[in-house]
Amino acid sequence: MNPKQLPKVTQMGDGTVYVSFIQNGKRKRIFNGKKYGIEISPNDFPINQRIKVAQHLSYALYNKLESEGEVRIGEHTSEINSDIALLETALDKKLKSNFSKHHKTALKYAYTSLSRNVVNDALSAESIEKTLNYFKNATSYNTVRRNLIVLVNEGISIGLKFDITSVPKPKRAKAKLHKSYQNITEILEEVKAFDYNLYLCCLFTYGCLLRPHREIRELKWGDFSGDLKHIHLSGSRNKSGRNRIVPVPEFIRVLLKPGQKDHNIFSGTTQPYNADYFKTVWGRYKKTSSLLEEGQTLYSFRHSGAIDIFKRTGSIVKLKQAMGHSSINVSLTYLRGLEVAELTEEDMPSI
Repeated sequence: MNPKQLPKVTQMGDGTVYVSFIQNGKRKRIFNGKKYGIEISPNDFPINQRIKVAQHLSYALYNKLESEGEVRIGEHTSEINSDIALLETALDKKLKSNFSKHHKTALKYAYTSLSRNVVNDALSAESIEKTLNYFKNATSYNTVRRNLIVLVNEGISIGLKFDITSVPKPKRAKAKLHKSYQNITEILEEVKAFDYNLYLCCLFTYGCLLRPHREIRELKWGDFSGDLKHIHLSGSRNKSGRNRIVPVPEFIRVLLKPGQKDHNIFSGTTQPYNADYFKTVWGRYKKTSSLLEEGQTLYSFRHSGAIDIFKRTGSIVKLKQAMGHSSINVSLTYLRGLEVAELTEEDMPSI
């Protein structure tokens, strides 16, 4: 038996493994052998054992299909000619990219939702429309649509034949008001008494307008300038994808006690806390707070900082730079969601 003919074993970023192969010109992917009468389920095992178990599944599957007189199976790029196979390859490429865990999960969800509606492995405008119509909420509809476009565009780059303009247009979603803090000092003091790491996170979110769950959580002392007046973030470390230099206000600098350059500022080790660290701590704080209002979140500190900058400077350009937005249009859209009056009494008609 030629080993190259064995179905391919792949492990995704979350540890899940699957076996994929080409059968009668179509690419298939299985997570266990039940469909083929093989009682092997790799994902029931600990992560560090799954690859080995999946290899047993691959061998058993090959023998099963060969004994039943099936055509030769294998995992060769030249055989990947179906639309769903190209989309799966596109997904695998995206999952290996430097995206957040949340974004990768959203891409996998979009692919799984679409794959249920693809007929005969051929992508069509109807299959995308059917997938999207499952989501009645405009925000969910637009989010899944955006992720499907990401996957389809990646698929097109590797050979998928599809007219991207046939994807349905986004739904008009009702504007969502970002809730800010009117009592920022009191809130910060309450957070400080609850958890000091969360307090520092809130200060960076408000004072530097960084995003808490990755940009702040992953901060190392080496990201700061020698005088602690600036934070340097590479494009791979922030949402905009561009290098950023962020000023650090004095009310934050006086609290910082630098450690080794390769150490995380919160954990004190070379490894940051897990991706849900601040989400978990904030959830605990929220249950005890006597000051939080409905709709206020950890991101509300960023909203509050943006409002302060715009009110003091009146400059959308400076707001864009501070927020790390890709364009002024993004900043204008963000501003419309804040509690900032875009018109004053002086702007209105007079007699």
